[in-house]
Formats: sequence, C-alpha cells, structure tokens
Amino acid sequence: MTATAERDIRLSSVLPLSSVSEPEFVRRIREQAADRYQTLGLPTTKLEEWKYTSLAPLTRIDFRLDGRTRGRRDTHGSSLCGRALAELVFVNGRFAPDMCTNSEHSSVRVMPIAEAMERENFERHFARYADYAEHSMTALNTALMQDGAYVEIAPGTPVPGFIHLLFIGGGHDEPIMAHPRNLIVVGRNSQVTVAETFVGSGTYFTNAVTEIVAGDGAVVDHYKFECESTDAFHVGTVQIHQERSSTVTARSIAIGGALVRNEVNAALAGEGAGLTLDGLFVVSGSQHVDNHTLIDHVKPHCDSLELYKGILDQSSRGIFDGTIIVRPNAQKTNSRQVNRNLLLSESAIIDSKPTLEILNDDVKCSHGSTIGQLDEEALFYLRARGIGEAQARSLLISAFASEIVDRMKIEPVREQIRRAIFRQMPGRLPDRRETL
Repeated sequence: MTATAERDIRLSSVLPLSSVSEPEFVRRIREQAADRYQTLGLPTTKLEEWKYTSLAPLTRIDFRLDGRTRGRRDTHGSSLCGRALAELVFVNGRFAPDMCTNSEHSSVRVMPIAEAMERENFERHFARYADYAEHSMTALNTALMQDGAYVEIAPGTPVPGFIHLLFIGGGHDEPIMAHPRNLIVVGRNSQVTVAETFVGSGTYFTNAVTEIVAGDGAVVDHYKFECESTDAFHVGTVQIHQERSSTVTARSIAIGGALVRNEVNAALAGEGAGLTLDGLFVVSGSQHVDNHTLIDHVKPHCDSLELYKGILDQSSRGIFDGTIIVRPNAQKTNSRQVNRNLLLSESAIIDSKPTLEILNDDVKCSHGSTIGQLDEEALFYLRARGIGEAQARSLLISAFASEIVDRMKIEPVREQIRRAIFRQMPGRLPDRRETL
C-alpha cells in the first residue's frame, strides 16, 4: 500500500483476492485494478464527479473482508424465492448456495460468477465496460471481488418471469466490506428482467458493480433496489452497453443506507438503441444519497429518456448529477432528462445538476430540474373534499413516488418497494394498501 493510500483509507487490504482456480486473465485484471486503485485512492470532493459526496467516513472504520461462508443470514423479508424464475443469494459478497433457487431453462444461464469464468462470453465481456482505469471504486471492486452473479441469455430467448439477485450485508459484530460483481449478457433479440436487491443490518460497506451487455435487438429490464441498514455505506455502479436496436430500461430505487452513491452509466453504442433511465430516492434523518448518471450517445438514431425523483425529509441530503453526451457522429439523437425533488422539511437539502454536452447540431435534447414542497393548491383541493390535512399530504407524497414505482413491471418487486417506502416514512404515508 502506498503512503497516500495509508493516509487516505483504513480498509484492511487492497490486494487482489486471487484464487488458484481463477483463469490467468482474471488474475491479470485483478492485478491491474489493484495497481490503479493504489494510484487513485479513494475519490475526494476535489474531483468534480464527487464534489457533493465525501467518503471520509469510510476511512474512520476498519472494514474487513468476510472470509466466513456461514453466519447470520436474515433476508429481511426480501427473498422472492418461488416467485422468481431464479434467485441467487450472496451474504457479505459470498455466494450462499443453500439460500437460493436456480433456473432449469435451457437457454438461460444463472450462476455464481466464480463458476462462469471459463465460459467464452465471460472472458469476452468481463471488465470491458466498467472502467477501472479511471474510476477508483470500480478498481477496488475489480481487485477485491468475492463473487456475484453471471446471467447469460441465449440469442432469441424471451425469458419468462424474472431473475432475482439478493445481496445481504452485515450481520456480524465487526464491520464487514463486500465487493459483489455481476455480469449480465443478453443475446441478440432476447428479452429478460433482472432485479437486484440490497439489504442488511448493522455497520458494513457494500461496493457493487454490475455490467449489462444488451446485444442487437435485445430487450432488458434492470431494477436495482437499495434498502440497506441505516448504518451502512453503499457505493454501486451499473454499467450498460447497448448494441444496435437494443432497448434497456434501468430503474434505481434508493431508500436505505447512511451514505449511498449510486452510479448508472450507459453507452448507446449501436444505431437505433433506446434507453429509459428512472430513479427514485426516499431519504430521511441524516441520510445522504448521491445519484450520478451518464448517458453516452455514441451512434446515431438513438433515444434516451431519464426521470429521477427525490423525496427528502428531516436533515437528509440528496444529489442528482446527470450528464448526457451526444457524440459528433450521433445524428438524430432524441434525449430528455428530468429531475424532480420534493422537500418535506426546511432542513433537507437537494443538489441538482442536470447537464447536456452536445457535439452535434442535428439532435433534439432537453433537460430540466424542479425543487419544491407540496402543492398548497392540491392540498386545499383535497381538504375541501373532506380529507384531513395529514392524509392529504400522504396522498400527494404517495402520488409523487408512484410515478416511478408503478412503472415497474414485476409485481413482487413493486410490492417490496412499496412496503419499504412505507416503513421509511412512518407518519408521512398512509397504509400502502390505500394508495401506493
């Protein structure tokens, strides 16, 4: 460890956790990533991309990798076993084979990433999209990854149902860090829905990376639901690569965690690709949630639609930092970016920074941001019809959140999120059976 790294962090190790059973190319990537992390160190607020979020609290805790395969493994009611086509469960970054089910579908491969390393598609795609050379948290994940999910969908396969990946953190007396790594490869003209859920208890640190590759004409729905312990730290990156005429819908919901950083980066690298990017963050107390998105229009005739919404109560802080880039050769781009935020207290803080970088004059692009409180006219309208003030406020908050939640196609995932939002804001929301 370099002197700079020793001064900046107290993580127990940044050496690759290589295994004799790993292929040579994986060990080589681990070593390269470890070297880059040694050079980069933890990001600081001096970097423009991290100006609103300090990871200094991580340096005050001696997080350690969990070498145990067993322990307290409470799913916190988040398991969708029996309702999902396949469910893989990971505890503190390690695969828990006795807690999951798998698919028997011949064209669908769902397995721990450690079992997939010899597959041709794995070597072709692993660590090709999430940039560990420039992004230190991705480098840290690549160097220290313990396990994660590999999902491969054969060309021309419409996958029935959905695949669920459940990540459980904490549960021990000592602070644990985990670095799960997922790779989702969807073949030409295939369709699949994958949901990731993050839960846990106590103080722990999750640093997750998911790479999604959508082949020509593929249709991919990806949901990420972050509902960690309120004492936990979460840094997550979803990296999307789209080929010609592919369609990806990515929705990120953040409710838990003391300090959360969610990154979603998408490259529309094939002509005619389409992307829908939705996000919702619901925070209270002293929670801090940073949403950082990047949509890169590389090829012409691509569409993207982005909507992020925040609900902030008490002394919480939220950030939306979204950038859309239109490359010089990306003619006929159509892109829209919107960020809407609802502040429920005078001490809540939101930083909103929508950005367009347009390097082409044959495009249709727009962006916008709103920050406000509950609409007094709408409150008056509801109260004039005999609805009490508290219930009227609850109905308006629910309606604001439901615009994102109701778009999720998988009913078990929608219901899981509704319950979590209700628990997050007791006294603010009515019973979920009435509204959400």
